[in-house]
Amino acid sequence: MHRKLLAVAVLFAAAAVAAAQSKPRARDLGVPFDGTPGPLNAITDVAGVEVGHTTLIRGEGKLQVGAGPVRTGVTAILPRGHASSDPVFAAWFSLNGNGEMTGTTWVEESGFLEGPVMITNTHSVGVVRDAVVAWRVKQGQPADSEYWWSLPVVAETWDGYLNDINGFHVKPEHVFQALESARPGTVTEGNVGGGTGMVCHEFKGGIGTASRRLDAKAGGYTVGVLVQCNYGLRDQLRIAGVPVGREIRDHMVYTEETGSIIVVVATDAPLLPHQLKRLTRRASLGLARNGAISGNGSGDIFLAFSTANPGAARSTGLPSLSMVPNDQMGPLFAATVEATEEAVVNALVAAETMTGAGGHTVIALPHDRLRQALKKYNRLGK
Repeated sequence: MHRKLLAVAVLFAAAAVAAAQSKPRARDLGVPFDGTPGPLNAITDVAGVEVGHTTLIRGEGKLQVGAGPVRTGVTAILPRGHASSDPVFAAWFSLNGNGEMTGTTWVEESGFLEGPVMITNTHSVGVVRDAVVAWRVKQGQPADSEYWWSLPVVAETWDGYLNDINGFHVKPEHVFQALESARPGTVTEGNVGGGTGMVCHEFKGGIGTASRRLDAKAGGYTVGVLVQCNYGLRDQLRIAGVPVGREIRDHMVYTEETGSIIVVVATDAPLLPHQLKRLTRRASLGLARNGAISGNGSGDIFLAFSTANPGAARSTGLPSLSMVPNDQMGPLFAATVEATEEAVVNALVAAETMTGAGGHTVIALPHDRLRQALKKYNRLGK
């Protein structure tokens, strides 16, 4: 990566983390959630996981294809961070398939995720995929067969209401920046990365994250979730069981359901691919808690991976594997449901009002009115 671009990426990442630390999250506003979060309440509570964003915001006014306004970006999730290229056991699930997640055919066939998970806008999947191949070729070494190849996992949601999506503003250097800036620790939420131009329940959406830590009796494992949320109608929105969307009905955006959501689940529990498939399905229940119905036009696609069992993908010998018994997976299911639910609300709370292409404006979820609604239904935590 060019040194100047890397320096810019590092400075942006530091500024983003500082901004993230100053923003309230859903729990800070008194939204009650079940379960015990990890220290960061983020996907990075799973040791080794790193997250990076590239955020592209420029221009305003009338949409001019190719010129903007631009409200988009890229998000990168590295399962074992920069320090390791060791594949992880993984699985994926489509609740509704009006969307895209590349590389999943091989995930399904092999049971492994070999590289990062990338999230962007619908029309930038191709350039992001190709850039990840280039990045991995540069980072990695040829395989023993002298044939090195990659089938990257790249997912998308549509940001064309606020972004000049047909202008193809995501470039390879933006992908490299997201990958190189990926770090453990606090994850910036809201109008960042792939979530920059997204809309959720007709409020400003974007990136959100949360985690759950199981107690010692259940294994002490951690489950972390990151979402890029861009789905749902206002009337459908429930937060902590409260019909918040029906309480806040101004500045509506759509007349029919549109959009999508990508959910990435990470865990340090030793799960095999068929068990991770079961975990991905539970993300659906977390979305349902917030009122999602997974409409016809929605691409609701989920992926889960486990950082346990290092070395499982080696090409020789017999790797020794461990797994959680199926009868003990209940707490992991609950953790996935709870973390998915909270990640979406964290995205809504972190997002800020945005005006984009054609002067379209999507308001942020008003924090004061959220608290009023929770109080009205006796659900305000503090």
